[in-house]
Amino acid sequence: MNPEPLQPTLWRTCRVLANETRLRLLAQLARKQPLGVSQLADLLTLSVPAASQSLRALESRGLLKVKRIRRRVEYRLPTSAEAGAQASLIAGLQTYLRQEPVPIASIMKIATAFTHPSRIQIYRALKSSQKTKSQIQSSISISGPALSRHLQKLTTRGFVALDDVGIYSVLKHPNLIGRVLAEMASA
Repeated sequence: MNPEPLQPTLWRTCRVLANETRLRLLAQLARKQPLGVSQLADLLTLSVPAASQSLRALESRGLLKVKRIRRRVEYRLPTSAEAGAQASLIAGLQTYLRQEPVPIASIMKIATAFTHPSRIQIYRALKSSQKTKSQIQSSISISGPALSRHLQKLTTRGFVALDDVGIYSVLKHPNLIGRVLAEMASA
């Protein structure tokens, strides 16, 4: 049985964020904006088509705003008012993307926690109450091996914990981006 598609925006947004090139582009724009595709490609030593493709992916998830000026295209991060539901995520990302060095690997690791809709279902099931693995499995109808893989990912990413008696529970993530993603997963 396919999992119910909960929060498709979240898991698709996380898939876009779980990419080094896209995070490097966002980091450049967090420091200086607006910038054009060619400028960004030069700054990151990317081809223009590679930069353009990554920028389109970020734009499609509401993480960038585009302004066309004749033949030139400029990119910038959206303001809080423009970002809507993504506002807290963009604010959290800006906090980390302005750091030196940019913690790209850390952001990618956190984002991969919610790159699959089943992980969102698991997180939501655990958010309502602590559960054993079999209770989780019966509440969301997922195979045992798949559940194990998803729980392992959520555990190693710091969103879920397993106690000594086999009970899983939700953790408060130590990272701001992790807390924002957890809040989005709970919605």
